[in-house]
Parts: sequence; C-alpha cells; structure tokens
Amino acid sequence: MKQATALAILQTGQNVFLTGQAGAGKTYVLNQYIDYLRVRGVPVAITASTGIAATHMNGMTIHSWSGIGIHNELEKVNLAKLQAREDFVERLKKTKVLIIDEISMLHAKQVDTIDGVLKHFRDSQLPFGGMQVIFSGDFFQLPPIGEKGETSKEKYAFMSQAWLACQFQICYLTEQHRQAGAGERETFGLSLNDILNQIRSQTVTKQAVDVLQATENHTIDLNRTRLYTHNADVDTINQRQLQQLPTKPITYQAATMGEKPLQEALTKSVRAPSELTVAIGAKVMFVKNLPLLGVYNGTMGEVIGFVGSSGKRYTQQTESNMDEKAYPLVRLNGGGELVAEPEEWTIEDKDGMVLASFTQVPLCLAWAITVHKSQGMTLDAAEIDLSKTFEMGQGYVALSRLRSLAGLKLLGFNLKSLLLDEWVQRVDLRFIELSKEHEAKFNSLDDKALAEIHRAFIQVCDGITDEKVIAENLKYLTEKRQAKQAKSAESKSATVLQNGLTATVNETFDCVQAGLDLQQIAKKRSLAVSTIITHLAAIAKAMGIGAIEQFCPEQSVLDEIAAAIQRLQAQGELLDDIKITPIFDELREKYPHNEIRLALPFIIQADDKDGADDEA
Repeated sequence: MKQATALAILQTGQNVFLTGQAGAGKTYVLNQYIDYLRVRGVPVAITASTGIAATHMNGMTIHSWSGIGIHNELEKVNLAKLQAREDFVERLKKTKVLIIDEISMLHAKQVDTIDGVLKHFRDSQLPFGGMQVIFSGDFFQLPPIGEKGETSKEKYAFMSQAWLACQFQICYLTEQHRQAGAGERETFGLSLNDILNQIRSQTVTKQAVDVLQATENHTIDLNRTRLYTHNADVDTINQRQLQQLPTKPITYQAATMGEKPLQEALTKSVRAPSELTVAIGAKVMFVKNLPLLGVYNGTMGEVIGFVGSSGKRYTQQTESNMDEKAYPLVRLNGGGELVAEPEEWTIEDKDGMVLASFTQVPLCLAWAITVHKSQGMTLDAAEIDLSKTFEMGQGYVALSRLRSLAGLKLLGFNLKSLLLDEWVQRVDLRFIELSKEHEAKFNSLDDKALAEIHRAFIQVCDGITDEKVIAENLKYLTEKRQAKQAKSAESKSATVLQNGLTATVNETFDCVQAGLDLQQIAKKRSLAVSTIITHLAAIAKAMGIGAIEQFCPEQSVLDEIAAAIQRLQAQGELLDDIKITPIFDELREKYPHNEIRLALPFIIQADDKDGADDEA
C-alpha cells in the first residue's frame, strides 16, 4: 500500500494498524495525519511504547499518557488516584484520536489495561472508550518483555481482546524510504533493503550472507554507534573508551531510600546505574523521559563540561578545580545543550506516599548500546556484533537501523541472528493479505463519497470543516514549525540562567514567587512533589534560604530532625555528607520521607550560619 492511500484510510476515522518494514514511512504517514487533525482542531494523543520512539513523534509514552505506569492489569492501576487528577481525566475525555507507535513492544496485557482505563474514564464500553485508535509498528521488531515462561502468542499486542474488538483496517506500507537502492546494488550486488526483505521472507541467500560478512572490512565514521546483543559487551566497551579519555572522570553515586526489598526492586527497574562515571568527551544517553527539557529515554549526546549549582562552568576538567558539586553539561546529538541534574524514581503507595526512591544523574555511557535499546533509532553508521545473538529478530532489528550497507561494519554474526519467529512470519503474511483486501474495498469508493466520509468524521470529532479556517491554521502551523526549527538549539537548551538555576528549576522558582504551595506547583509542572522539593533545595542553595522560607516546616520538626542528624553523625553514619536514608530509617514512624527532605535545606543552612558565627 502506498503512503497516500494509508493516509486517506486514516482520514475516514476507522481504527487502523499501520505497518510495513523499517523505512517504509510509517512515522511520515503518522505525522501527515497529525497535521491533518491539528489544523482541523481535532484533539490527538501522540504516544509510543518506548521513550525514544516517543521523541520521533514529539509525544509521550503510552504508559504515562494512559496512567497505567508499569502495570499490566487493570486491577493494579490506581483508578481512584487517577480520578483525582482533573487534568488527566479531562485530557482522556477530550481526546478523539489515539496513536500508539512501536506497538510491537507493547504487551497484550498492557493493551487490554489501556482499553480498560479509557472505557472507565470515558464512560463508554466501546473499544478504547470510543476514540479512533491507530497502532503503528512492525512485529518483526523485538517482542515485548514478558513474564518467565510466556510464549510469543501470549505477549504480542494483536493477541489482546482489545485488538480484536477494534476491527482494525490494515495498512501495510510497501514503499521504501530509508535504505538506498540501485547505487548500493552496483557497489555491493545487493542493497540493504534487498537483504532485509530476504530476512523478512526467510529466504536469505548465500550472496546476502557474503555481502554482510564483507562489511567487516569497512572503515566507517568515527562517530558510529556500536550495537551488541549483550549488556556485558556494552559495559566493557564503554569502560574502555572512558579510560582512554584524557580528562579526569567524576563519579556520581545514586541515593536510595526505603525498605531494602523495595529499594532493590526499584534499582533493578531503573536504567540509570547505581554508580555513574563520566568525563568530558564521554558519549552518553539519557535514561529517563524529561519532556520539559526536550530529552527522552534514549536521547544521545556528549559531555562537554560540568556546571555547578552556582552556575559556574567547568570546561577544562580536573576534579581539583571544582569548588562545588557539579553536574554534566551535555551537548545533544540533535542540537542544544543541557545540564543533566539528578532525577528521582519512586515507588508510591495508593495515597501517593513515597515508599522507596532512587536518585541519580539520568545518564549512562553510550559508546556502545544494546540492540534492544537501539529499536526506533535511524543510524548513518554502526558497528554491529551479532555473534552472540540469543533472540530471534535481533539481527533484523540491528540491520534495519541503518540507511545503507555503506554505513555497516558487521563484526560477527551467527545464523540465528538472521532468523525470525515463524509464527510472527505467518501473522505478517496475513496482515499483507488483509491490507490488500482493505485497500481494494477502499478503492471502490468514488472521490465524492470518500470526501463526504472524511468530512463526516471531522464533524463527529467537533472539528473544523471551513476550508478557509483550515488554510489559515495550516499556514500558522507551518510558520510555527519553521520558527521552531530555526531556534531548535535554543529551545532545547536548558543551560544555567543568570540566577544560577537551570531552566527547569527556574520554572519552579516562578511558581514559588507566585505564591503556590507544594501541591499546586507539582500539579502545574506535572511533576512529583518529591521532584519539586529537589528544586527547592537547589533554589535555596543558589539564592539563599529566604527564597523558599514559606515552605519551612515547624521549628519543632526542624529541631527533631536536626537532633537525629547529630546522633547519626556522632555514630559515623553520615560521614561528611548528609544522606536521607539513615535519617528516614530513624524517623520513619513520625515523619514522611518528603517532609524530612523538605526540612534538610533549612537545617543545613542553619548549621552553616552557626559555623560562620562561631568562626567570627
């Protein structure tokens, strides 16, 4: 199916599964449809199963958008807590079109859970609460992560009850827009696209294998990405590259809080390392979605310096020349710079109380990454080692990241790396058949009837049908996009401002100056209260405790926490740095985690003042 046909089918308002091999233009078609909806005033939710896929769509993860988080079952989703979030409920009710990209990595149970959440909040038993649903992806990509013992048939999204109820129109794109063609065939005898098609049909020839093996002799760009199937190989390469940098490394230790079993579970689920070591020149990747900063899980860049809490930059790095705690300044591959400050991951109870937390700079080293983490990326050049392939589909995913064979240096592979799941292959053939059937039925409509269907869907969505208004909106959207592209580096930049605060903390400071309380700030910023407390500590350090004095706890609370700190310091528990975990362990029966954290800046600055008075 051609892209234009798929777009016209999307515009009918039917539920659609948009598929095709890597580079077929799925994202392009989705973006065309998103523009079509926006200029007609139709609310559309743009989501994806992974953070890096969400960046390509300028959207968010479906887990965050739907409120399901990490849960696979509706019974475990705290509907009452979500109901209390008025903005969340209003957003779900207003949405007319839901797009989920990289659907192959969304577990069938999660699809049914999202369906249940939308039915609940939209008060409708229609699939997904009655909105148009568009799934996009390729099931030859890596499968969802399932529970031990689960088969593929139990994991894939198309095995969910919600998928069956949606009665999807299948749009299987057959054009190729990523990989090169004729020029490659002249050079290599086959194009990368030819080889990928052979893998998809499981008809890989000796010529294809020879062409792949011959790339071992390629010399490719030094800025290439290295893909490996195992974490151990990735870690070895990253550590070796770090040690070769001439600059001195700095290490950040994660801070954890909560009962040991919860701490351990959280630490395992977070992609940030417990101990992160970086240096100027280090290739890094963000491991948390930070939409306010314009970065997501998978955004890559390079450390170009460090920035202290006072706003001072350190670009000629030796640890001895830093007179304060400083965090990595990262130049993003896509343009712009930002400071990677510590972020917090939490486990909360049904009332929002923090039971465990993990706080760390949200980066990992990225000279090499796993094939699994590469899904959704488009690479100009890569070294790929498939010699230890352990899961079918890994080879196809890795090779399909590239634009051409010229950018490939294959370090090794085994026959399993070129194999695909036979069952998924049969399902894919069925999708091709259904796509042809749906296309033939669609093509039987005359232009007048089709235009009326398109118009009727926009009317049902309470959208705009006046062509003059649509043209004006399209002009505005185009001008806005051009202006954004012209200032992309500036818009992505979250470097330190004149008052010593990063851009995201400065937004919190604006809320403080407006007189908002903690809950109000958290709601306005769409951040956890614990994150806002971290921002308040940064504000106090940069601008003095008076800047946040309206958040000061009762004096009796400060006195008791200060006394606990003194006892722990006397026992050698805290060493030279005040850490939250032992304090919380001592006072957990009396004060919640967030209240202790909020008190610390006031206690620390009071101690500093007392020390200064003693010296005087």
